[in-house]
Amino acid sequence: MSAKISAAMCAAALAIAVMPARAQQLATPAILRQVSIAQNLDTRIPPEISFRDESGNAVRLGDFFGRKPIVLSLVYFDCPALCTEVLNGELHTMKAMLIGLGKDYEAITVSFEPKDTPALARAKRDVYAGQIGSPGAADHWHFLTGEQSSIDALTQAVGFHYAYDSANRQYAHAAAIMVLTPEGRISRYFYGVQFPARDVRLGLVEASAGKIGTLTDHAMLLCYQYDPETGKYGFVVMNIVRGGGILTLLVLGIFMFVMFRRDRQRALAAAAGAPGAGSAWSPPGKSSMRTGL
Repeated sequence: MSAKISAAMCAAALAIAVMPARAQQLATPAILRQVSIAQNLDTRIPPEISFRDESGNAVRLGDFFGRKPIVLSLVYFDCPALCTEVLNGELHTMKAMLIGLGKDYEAITVSFEPKDTPALARAKRDVYAGQIGSPGAADHWHFLTGEQSSIDALTQAVGFHYAYDSANRQYAHAAAIMVLTPEGRISRYFYGVQFPARDVRLGLVEASAGKIGTLTDHAMLLCYQYDPETGKYGFVVMNIVRGGGILTLLVLGIFMFVMFRRDRQRALAAAAGAPGAGSAWSPPGKSSMRTGL
């Protein structure tokens, strides 16, 4: 029944999305007006916020900062529909990115349901990290639970606004994942339940300040620019034009340098063979003029 309710809510949200703005305001259920994601780009998540790990041990978010960029997701573990889709999409992206969980980045999934337990978090971790296919993945995809005060501090920091629907006994919330810098600053938001591997990979390369990724990744960042409104990377023609202009100037400069150097060498060679330069010069056939007198 819960899955049917969630599907109905999703269908209603889709229908509302295509309505004119005024009609949307009138048609949107009151609870959905409380749901949004405000992009707090470059905001540093307070490292002192405390949660519990899958074994029930107290951890601080700062314990995961300082080493690698982080993929952060906010869900709740008994969600009947949307949260599972977010985690499935995140898993699919991780497997498709061709950079290593643990080696190049960390992942943190936090429940915003204070009733969720470490045991439930551990079960989720085992299911999802177990499908990554790399040894030790469970040590680098962290599933955390916590008190309401900690949940509020984190959701406010990342701009994640949600509401509890008491009639249906589930949460209304948006779907997204975030990329954090190693220092815990919010670098990128990616919306929906399917996250393009190219975009998330570029986001992680940017968040790492170029410490991960290949030369191809870094070159692609010159051609693609992050659009905060869509949460995607778009092809930027002007970057290509600028790159082409720089390349043209470089080639022209090299050409002018070579031509200038060749002309200079020709001038020096001509000067070396001119009269009065180096050795005496006499016209052909005139060498015996004095002896005939």
